[in-house]
Amino acid sequence: MTGTPIPDESIDLQISDILQTISWPANKDALVNAARNAGASNEVLAMLDGLPEQDYADIASVTPLIGSNFGPGLGT
Repeated sequence: MTGTPIPDESIDLQISDILQTISWPANKDALVNAARNAGASNEVLAMLDGLPEQDYADIASVTPLIGSNFGPGLGT
């Protein structure tokens, strides 16, 4: 994680930081709970809550579904 508190980061950085702390595989509820526990913004919580109810294998299975500007290498 970066030194910036989660709520003060851009939405992309918030999501990136949160997804990197998840124990995979994870379902939507685990993603939302991790974001809530990290103090993510309401926008990030809404994005994650809007994901389909399913299990996600890894970061790469989540990022294409989020309306955000992730670049390559997010999971590294």
